Amino acid sequence: MNQLKKNLSSTEGKKEQNNLIRDPQKNKQKKQKKLVDMEGFVTHNLSNGKFRLKLENGVEVIGHLSGKIRQNRIKIVVGDKVTVELSPYDLTKGRITYRHR
Repeated sequence: MNQLKKNLSSTEGKKEQNNLIRDPQKNKQKKQKKLVDMEGFVTHNLSNGKFRLKLENGVEVIGHLSGKIRQNRIKIVVGDKVTVELSPYDLTKGRITYRHR
């Protein structure tokens, strides 16, 4: 009888240890992406959903369509005003996240 209690207590202890191990993953906050949002105009249409953009500050970058724009089949043409997310690591490439009206 004592051995059975010891076995049960050891399996319960393992379950508690597993829960303790998993809790930090659940409580872990998502990493915040430090992206730079800028506005610009589409100057050229490149292949595969890529565009050459001229930003407000005069810099030219290459931007690709974000997934939501692709999903909703939003058409972007030359001359459209768009919002672009630029990565702080490479300021020559970006993601088009919004098309202004």
